[in-house]
Amino acid sequence: MGGGEGVNEYSEDYEEALDAFLIWMKDAGYTTYTQRSYLGDVNEFLEALGGKSLESVKKFHVVSYLSSVRERGVSDATRNRKHASVSCFFKALIELELHNINPAIDIKKSKTDKNRAPVYLEESEMIRFFSAVEGKHRDRNLAIFLLMAYMGLRVGEVHTLNLSDFNAERRSLSVFGKGRKWRTVPVPEAVCPMLERAVNGRLEPKRNKEEAMFISQKGRRLSIRSIQQAASETFDRFQMDVPPLQRIPYSSHKLRHSFATMILRKGADLRTVQELLGHSSIQTTTVYTHITSREKEEAMSRLTLELPSIGG
Repeated sequence: MGGGEGVNEYSEDYEEALDAFLIWMKDAGYTTYTQRSYLGDVNEFLEALGGKSLESVKKFHVVSYLSSVRERGVSDATRNRKHASVSCFFKALIELELHNINPAIDIKKSKTDKNRAPVYLEESEMIRFFSAVEGKHRDRNLAIFLLMAYMGLRVGEVHTLNLSDFNAERRSLSVFGKGRKWRTVPVPEAVCPMLERAVNGRLEPKRNKEEAMFISQKGRRLSIRSIQQAASETFDRFQMDVPPLQRIPYSSHKLRHSFATMILRKGADLRTVQELLGHSSIQTTTVYTHITSREKEEAMSRLTLELPSIGG
């Protein structure tokens, strides 16, 4: 297997199945972005199996994996996508006569509330979150979180970034997003030096021709799961002083929510935000126009009401 798919320690055990799945997706006309996304999800599922043979996988193992995904605080939509990825994987193996049963086929989807306001960080909380970034890969992880929180990138888009996508002189970033669409995102002045620092301190890749902007400790393109894990650990430190039962189940995608909320509050129009986020439909962007209770109260307090006197 090559490229930027998420690699786990058990990948060699499932190498034939993963290669077959990739061939099946290419033949079916899946976009490169979808192939990487599905492979990342399937690799994560296989890692959760801990080396168990595919022949012994039951519905219970799939449900157990999806339950652990839910516990990380991801959205219902993300949970459903991971379910679809695993189901598609087994469907491909069955069609290629490498497997007999799809253990993911009869598992119910989570109900998604499309009108629910996204969870996001306030600007002051964002600063505290960045202060919680620690460890030997601090510069790399900080740059990744800045790309999501101040430029609105998806986790998968950060994962697929190559060195050539960043133009420091023009302060711009070319992003390969959903639907095989490219978009150019301006790099904020404060973010540019942090991104340059991460690129200059990039870990040594295993292959000389590796183009990935972010490299793992093993010298490969940093996987989606590794990015999510780094965010999860940082959110844990960010909420260290909060009692466990009161902690908010933040995930890396919440940084993108925070960017959208912040830039709309600062007066950006919906069409511009749609372009920055890479949404194909402006309807998707409208979910970020949520108004907090505090803002409602402040708006009402500015009203000057003149009422007739009440009395007999």
